[in-house]
Amino acid sequence: MTSTPAIRATGLHKVFRTTDGQQVRAVDGVDLVVGRGEIVAFLGPNGAGKTTTVDMLLGLTSPDEGTVEIFGTTPREAVDAGRISAMMQTGGLLPDFTVAETVRAIAALHGRADRVEEVLERADLTRIASRKVVTCSGGEQQRLRFGLALVPDPDLVVLDEPTTGMDVASRHAFWETMRADAAGGRTIVFATHYLAEADNFAERTVLMSRGRVVRDGPTAEVRAAFGGQSVTFTPPAHASGPDGIDEAWLAQVRAALAPLGVTDLEVSSASLEAAFLALTGDDQ
Repeated sequence: MTSTPAIRATGLHKVFRTTDGQQVRAVDGVDLVVGRGEIVAFLGPNGAGKTTTVDMLLGLTSPDEGTVEIFGTTPREAVDAGRISAMMQTGGLLPDFTVAETVRAIAALHGRADRVEEVLERADLTRIASRKVVTCSGGEQQRLRFGLALVPDPDLVVLDEPTTGMDVASRHAFWETMRADAAGGRTIVFATHYLAEADNFAERTVLMSRGRVVRDGPTAEVRAAFGGQSVTFTPPAHASGPDGIDEAWLAQVRAALAPLGVTDLEVSSASLEAAFLALTGDDQ
């Protein structure tokens, strides 16, 4: 296993001009290193610089200053080699094609006709393969975009709001697939507005605000840095009744927890939402 990271971005800056000639600094000195096999969530309010940063990682736009390397090469070289692919939130689908025709067409462009059946299965598209895209629900179209991102069998997948429109079961299945892919060495970077999704599935969270990275670390540590902790437990059988927990027993708990036979003790940190609001509250 080489030590070359999946992503190495150094000193990224990007400035755009508005129609009235004003300058907007979308990205302001971003440094980012993502190791192979990581699942990383990009969070931040609108205008934080997430999309522009992702575009630079994909080679869709070039930084005014700084460098981007994907597996030690340029983003364009990584795209051409099929090592990085993206699932965008909108666009990219032909409404009159069926799901299977769409996957076959993209597979042909990549020279990976051998991947069609596997992609349909992994993206949970087999049962709707003959359905026209125009008749697919928003969640089904998202699964199709996910499938297209898997066609070149990339080492790095960048996902923009990947589960928008999916129902709960589809979201769960999607992230189970992502976990399996990461366990096999695939690197996952995703931008999302679902804080609970980042909390549940991202091993690492990168919080952006005003074009800068304001927090970058294991998701549990980002949560723990803001707010207190809560304790959840299951009381012994004699303390529970038809009307709930016995108040006298609760008084005992407050006095002395250990001798009361408490089981299934769970300690959880403050929510990721608390960290998000604390670090980006001025941008909301």
